[in-house]
Amino acid sequence: MKRLWLIALIVLLMPTLLFAQTDISPTAAEMAGKERIYSPYVERTAHNSNFAEGVYWGDTHLHTRYSSDSGMIGNRLGPDEAYRFAKGEEVLTSTGQRARLIRPLDFLVVSDHAEALGLAPFIAEGNPDLLATENGKRWYDMVNAGKGYEAFLEWGATMFTGDPIKSQSMQRSVWDRQIEAAELHNNPGQFTALIGYEWTSLNTAESPSNLHRVVIFRDDGRRASEVVPFSAYQSMDPEDLWKWMANYETKTGGRIMAIPHNGNLSNGLMFSVERLNGKRIDRDYAEARMKWEPLYEVTQIKGDGEAHPFLSSEDEFADYGTWDKGDIAGMKPKEDEMLQYEYARTALQVGLQQQQKLGVNPFKFGMVGSTDAHTSLAATRDDNFWGKMPTAEPSADRYEHYVIKAFSGDESLSTYEYETLASGLAAVWARENTREGIFNGMQKKETYATTGTRIVVRFFGGWDYASDDLYRPDVVSIGYDKGVPMGGDLASRPADKGEPTFMVGALKDPSAGNLDRIQIIKGWVEKKGKRHEKIYDVAVSDGRKIDADGRCRTPVGNTVDTDNAIFTNDIGDAELRAIWTDPEFDPEVPAVYYARVMEIPTPTWQAHDMAFFGTKMNADVPLSHQERAYTSPIWYTP
Repeated sequence: MKRLWLIALIVLLMPTLLFAQTDISPTAAEMAGKERIYSPYVERTAHNSNFAEGVYWGDTHLHTRYSSDSGMIGNRLGPDEAYRFAKGEEVLTSTGQRARLIRPLDFLVVSDHAEALGLAPFIAEGNPDLLATENGKRWYDMVNAGKGYEAFLEWGATMFTGDPIKSQSMQRSVWDRQIEAAELHNNPGQFTALIGYEWTSLNTAESPSNLHRVVIFRDDGRRASEVVPFSAYQSMDPEDLWKWMANYETKTGGRIMAIPHNGNLSNGLMFSVERLNGKRIDRDYAEARMKWEPLYEVTQIKGDGEAHPFLSSEDEFADYGTWDKGDIAGMKPKEDEMLQYEYARTALQVGLQQQQKLGVNPFKFGMVGSTDAHTSLAATRDDNFWGKMPTAEPSADRYEHYVIKAFSGDESLSTYEYETLASGLAAVWARENTREGIFNGMQKKETYATTGTRIVVRFFGGWDYASDDLYRPDVVSIGYDKGVPMGGDLASRPADKGEPTFMVGALKDPSAGNLDRIQIIKGWVEKKGKRHEKIYDVAVSDGRKIDADGRCRTPVGNTVDTDNAIFTNDIGDAELRAIWTDPEFDPEVPAVYYARVMEIPTPTWQAHDMAFFGTKMNADVPLSHQERAYTSPIWYTP
């Protein structure tokens, strides 16, 4: 019996023994050179440089007490607390309340204002670099005399008169602290702390317009510390910021980008076809803008910037979180003509118009969302909203507080806390959760924005997707192999192909509302330059019908109990997906496509406040809304 067992073992091992004896076992190098490999995952990313393994959630725009407009009015939390909160830890807020996220974020950019960076903490600690300056000593004395708000207003008035501190040693010291905090909390593969800051251009004192950019470094602290932030004190013109960014890359060998935000408060300047110097934008401008600004922050606390009902009158979902009273300081009222240069959907079409004229599209941007919170708390859920400023952390009367009190004195141009959104989040498809991985994903524009929830969305465009592809387990590989992901460009139409086909899928946030629908929004420009847009419902929940014109006109319903700020997920679907072919495609006309995913109605933060505090809201305050996601576009250029 033992002999039989031994014979069987030798037979089993025979191939191995033969390979060992003749030394013909294939090496790893030889196997790698073969076209066919049994494991489909060995070289998945090697064969396709665009393949993104996972989606990572973060906030690219958060302020701490190191921002003067935050620290001077009560924010006690610095970068350390901001990172710990983003990583899922419980923190005590500036008003002494306990706060925590439902799930940690994957990455964070602490983006404190470059202008008078660190003023508040340096006043609090009596920093000698600050006290050695005239204004620094003056504001230190005012704060200690109980006149902190007056000191803040005095500082704010300096935005158009140049740096009031003029202390290189203070600037160097503060920037080093910011970098140190990012280095401490950066943990490759687990949590990414991208080094960054905000350049806070307001254009002119007569009509302060939001031209702000968040500047983000791909690099570690060693490279980032070779410079100090370029601020609006040095120039209000973004073209000068781009020159500084170019010099940074030349000097250090590093990588850097800028993300504009709040075009809705720019009074027509964010996507204007005129430069700040009064000249028309040209090819050099267009190329520079797209090199340095690949993304746009389309939604945040200060309103949603995807679409406006005046521009998109046939879009029933366009009037969402609309802030359209005036500029960022409440100095000049909004005019209808300004709107086309403020909202992302129309700006994408304006970009196509400029491409016809210049040969380059200056507004070929991807989309992200972020908070712009000045509380150090990257919180975006409506049931966990900590307000724009520390003065608007949860309380029975916070909805009455100003976000922007009109500097003109015209109260109709003031904005209140009850008008804010608990928004938004940046989703990045990337290979890995590292500085390089997240930055590269943003550079490729394989990103999307949400208004606060974590809907998972994939969006691909190509010429060969088949209906069966949508339900294959390797659908993502098919997406890349046959086309391009969100943020990509469709190559010119092959001679043997018809219309472009788009493959899109969405999965609900497990802790949020079900999905209502997926839409593909198309923009295009005729040969004579006229802009057009059209919305197509490509997947809808609950078996509803999509009409022949591509629209579903049956609402999903609404289960929100506003008195108790609760809802039920017995409407909508957990997952939606679709293959869609453009029925009105013209191969000679440039076009841009992006997906918008809608959740079912859920309670707003104002409804949660009413239920928690027993307060009453004004009749025009929304108590339910439909959270959403906006993907980066896919462009077709003949």
